[in-house]
Amino acid sequence: MTYLLTALLLIAGQARAERAAIVVQAEGSPVKLDRAVVLAASDGPPVLLYSATNLTADDLDQFTVMVLVYDAKGILKARHIAPGRHLLDANSTKYSAMVLDGAPFDAADTVIVGVNQAQRAGSDAWWRADLRDVAEAALKQKSP
Repeated sequence: MTYLLTALLLIAGQARAERAAIVVQAEGSPVKLDRAVVLAASDGPPVLLYSATNLTADDLDQFTVMVLVYDAKGILKARHIAPGRHLLDANSTKYSAMVLDGAPFDAADTVIVGVNQAQRAGSDAWWRADLRDVAEAALKQKSP
């Protein structure tokens, strides 16, 4: 409940800092994350706020969001994985939040986010992808 309250306070304007996350998408992903921002409160862990769009004509029962945090030297320092929205209707967009409470963030850190799993409604099969290579390619493009 504390995390939900933190997210609501951040969304309501109590955020002390907002930073864009780099959104990556693995080949064949049925879900596209759109505008993703990390909101940091003066008290509590940062929260990732994002929108997710189902790119398919099938309802999705669930999908998983992965966040990779790299330090200023490009070294992976934290990985967060959490379920995204339950029941993402075909061709629809929904908004969600994810608490990032695994490691402290530094202003020089790079936050990369994407979907690494999805399951169609009524199916036992999962679409899966390893986002690490895609994330590291995006990190290299960002570096001067």
